[in-house]
Amino acid sequence: MGIYNDYILPLCTNWVLGRRIFLMQRKLVTKELRGIVLEVGFGTGLNLPYYPDRVKKVYAVDPSLFGRKVAAKRINNCSVPVEFVGLDGEDIPLASESVDVVLSTWTLCTIPGVSNALGELWRVLKSNGRLYFIEHGVSPDVDVAKWQHRLNPLQKVIAGGCQLNREIDKLINEAGFHIDVMNNFYMNGPSFCSYMYKGIASK
Repeated sequence: MGIYNDYILPLCTNWVLGRRIFLMQRKLVTKELRGIVLEVGFGTGLNLPYYPDRVKKVYAVDPSLFGRKVAAKRINNCSVPVEFVGLDGEDIPLASESVDVVLSTWTLCTIPGVSNALGELWRVLKSNGRLYFIEHGVSPDVDVAKWQHRLNPLQKVIAGGCQLNREIDKLINEAGFHIDVMNNFYMNGPSFCSYMYKGIASK
């Protein structure tokens, strides 16, 4: 994929998504996790410090092999065992209904076949399981959305396929999930990339 996507981008992502404003949201979205967790878009392990004691194991999915090396220290410092189970959320090598919880933090914006990936998340989640998510996506503000659509081609190039204008709630619903709780808000930063979808969905 090249030096930029393989090495520079994971380091940039680790720095940007490791800022305090993002870490505060990570702490909130992970606080109810329990049992066996599948984390799609594991990245450099930025969520690990916030995993509660109720979590017994983490299955990690992420395409960046270099990101795993960056995550090594966080994995070693975490009391929860972490097992990598693939590179692509579109094909998860786990049995159906085998995980208690799925976690996705700023990941659904980037997966190329996001509908297929959400179908896989639905498949591996137990019937009483939940999907916890925080994602950025398209804004309901028409003027902001116009800029998101305009900037999206550039965003995909410089941010490893990340897209600004995905309708996160629609994608989750279309995969068969029921969104039980969702909060939408702007985080600090440029409005075209800071409109958030944070919530909990069930099968």
